[in-house]
Amino acid sequence: MRRLLPLPALLTPLALLLAACSGASSATTSTAGAGGGGTDGKGSLTLNVGDQKGGSEAVLRAAGELDDLDYKIRWSTFTSGPPLLEAVNAKAVDIGGVGNTPPVFAAGADSKIKVVSASHGTAKGDTILVPKDSSLRTPSELKGKSIAVAQGSSAHYQLVASLKKAGLGFGDVKVKYLQPADALAAFTGGKVDAWAVWDPYTSQVLRAKQGRVLTDGDGVTNGLAFQVASPTALADKKKSAAIKDYLDRLRRAQNWVYKHPEEWAKVWAKDTGLPYDVALDAVKRTNGTRVTVAIDKDVIASEQQIADAFTELKLIPRKVDFSEFVDTRFNGDLPASSTAPRTYAKES
Repeated sequence: MRRLLPLPALLTPLALLLAACSGASSATTSTAGAGGGGTDGKGSLTLNVGDQKGGSEAVLRAAGELDDLDYKIRWSTFTSGPPLLEAVNAKAVDIGGVGNTPPVFAAGADSKIKVVSASHGTAKGDTILVPKDSSLRTPSELKGKSIAVAQGSSAHYQLVASLKKAGLGFGDVKVKYLQPADALAAFTGGKVDAWAVWDPYTSQVLRAKQGRVLTDGDGVTNGLAFQVASPTALADKKKSAAIKDYLDRLRRAQNWVYKHPEEWAKVWAKDTGLPYDVALDAVKRTNGTRVTVAIDKDVIASEQQIADAFTELKLIPRKVDFSEFVDTRFNGDLPASSTAPRTYAKES
């Protein structure tokens, strides 16, 4: 039988590779171009795409959606959402994928970005974890406790919303802003009482039996993720057409993931270094549940709620009108954002 490595040994290498899932705010972690490159397709047009390890390029390639392109793609790899959106703002990237929180912070900075596509998945992988032997049993018991979270991340908002649901304010807990590698060490070393985090970290901790879920984001956060484009690219007729084609391919690739979870988990595990069982857990809990949906009034209202929450906490310096940062031209006949995420049948 394969011996399992200790949890820190398994997770630490993933902290930098997968921080983009969180939208962590450290711009110094950007590795644009370092892991990217390569061209697919033909023709003179090149679409510059921001990505993360094990992200869009991996799933498109696994699903066969990089075949027969009429344009080239230049991939730039980032390790977090904010520097990716900084690159979009600087016109270095035409489009890239992020979670539900980085666009809010970019909007707060008045960045030149447009949200052009949305996907809706379950938020069951967005959790507040506690050590397995913790005495904490309900979120209301977090009052006065120390909680690790990546600042500006989707987990950050999940923590804010979960505390509110439990009747607590953000000031009722001791927040420690830590990136995943440091948060992991603090969590396993008993330096914090809880950890607000996302998949695949949730799946990793549960598989290693190093913690349990106190609460998750299901029904608390919106479960949205976005593709965000440069207004300059959208204003270019040829690039806009390429962006539409790219978004169509992503939608089909996500459908492929749902139908082939085991196959995608193998690819994802190989690309990121995740153990296969952890990757498959994360696919079935979170990654494979996504449905591409329209950017409608409910999406805008939900993101506005996140923006207002962070403005109230004085983490965003100004009032944001999120509707100013969306472009709905690619909605077409996509289903409403209220469409329920996919779910996988539980194995008996």
